[in-house]
Amino acid sequence: MTEIADPAAPLLEVDDLQTSFVVGEGQDVRAVDGVSFAVRPGETIAIVGESGSGKSVTSLSIMRLLPKKVGRISRGTIKLRGRNIVDIPENEMRAIRGNDIGMIFQEPMTSLNPVHTIGTQIAEVVMQHEKVNKTKAHERAVEMLELVGIPEPRRRANNYPHEMSGGMRQRAMIAMALSCEPSVLIADEPTTALDVTIQAQILDLMRGLQKKLGMAIVFITHDLGVVAEMADRVVVMYAGQVVETGTVQEIFTKPLMPYTSGLMQSIPRMGKSETKVRLQTIPGYVPLLTKLPSGCRFRTRCSFATEACAAQEPPLEVLDSGRSVRCIRWRELDLLTVKATA
Repeated sequence: MTEIADPAAPLLEVDDLQTSFVVGEGQDVRAVDGVSFAVRPGETIAIVGESGSGKSVTSLSIMRLLPKKVGRISRGTIKLRGRNIVDIPENEMRAIRGNDIGMIFQEPMTSLNPVHTIGTQIAEVVMQHEKVNKTKAHERAVEMLELVGIPEPRRRANNYPHEMSGGMRQRAMIAMALSCEPSVLIADEPTTALDVTIQAQILDLMRGLQKKLGMAIVFITHDLGVVAEMADRVVVMYAGQVVETGTVQEIFTKPLMPYTSGLMQSIPRMGKSETKVRLQTIPGYVPLLTKLPSGCRFRTRCSFATEACAAQEPPLEVLDSGRSVRCIRWRELDLLTVKATA
C-alpha cells in the first residue's frame, strides 16, 4: 500500500460518473447519472437511498466489476490518489482490487466460494497481491480472522462458508477485504442480513479497524441509523442522481431536499413527546430508469411539487457551506428536522 504525500488530499475522487446499461432492444439506460464525491484518509462517507437509487451500481463502477457487454462507464472519472482508473487495463485493475480498494459485499454466502475453505480464500487474496508462499499466506489468513474477532481462528480457517453463521461469514468477508490493508474500503450493505446484536458488533469492528489502519470507508446503506453511527458525510441518491450532500449533522438536523426529509421521517424516534407520532413513509416507488418523469425525478412522489418542477431537471446546486441540493424550491421549504443520533 503506497502512502500519499498529502494526507488531506482525497484518496478516492469520483467526478461526474455516468454508468449505462443496455436493456431490452438495445436501449441505453443511465443507472448512475453524474455522481460526484470524494473521500479522504480516515473518513467515512455514506451513500444512502432506496433500492434502485444507484448506490450499488456506483460501488461496482468504482471496482470496475460491471457486468460485461451490458454495463459500462460512459462518462466521468474515478481517481485513486489522483490517478484515473476508469480506462486502465484489466490486469492493472486486478492489482488495485483488494490491494488498494477492498470491498465487502451485501451477502457473503453469494460472494464466498462454497467449495473452498475460508482460510484458502483469504490466502489466495494475499498471494495475489503479495510475494509470499502458501504457508505464510495461510498464517496471514489466520491473523486476519483473529483480527476481526472470530474465535479459534486457526480452526475456523478450515471451515467452509456453510459451516459458519451469517455473522461469522460477514466477519470472514471483512477479513478478506482487509487482508492486504487497502487504503479505501467499500462496504455495500454489510449488515443488512444480520440481527441487531451482530450488526452492532460488525460496525464496532469496522470503526476499530478504520482507526487502526487509517483507511477511508465508502459505506453504502439504506439504514439511516447506521449512517448516524458510522458516517462523517452523507451522499443521498435518488433514481441514479445525487440529490443532496452534507455532513451527518446537517443532513439529520436540516434536510434541504424533500426526498431526504422523507427518509428522515421514516426513522423511528424515542421520547415521550413523540410516542403518538406515526411513522411516515414516502408514497410510491423509485421510477423505472426507462420511464423517468420529466423535470425533477422525485416530483411524482413529492408533496411540495409544482408545475415548475416538471418543466426542467433541476441542477445540483452547491452552496457556500459545501452542501449541495437538487431542488428548485429548497429555499422556500421548511422541512422536518430530526435530532441527530450521531
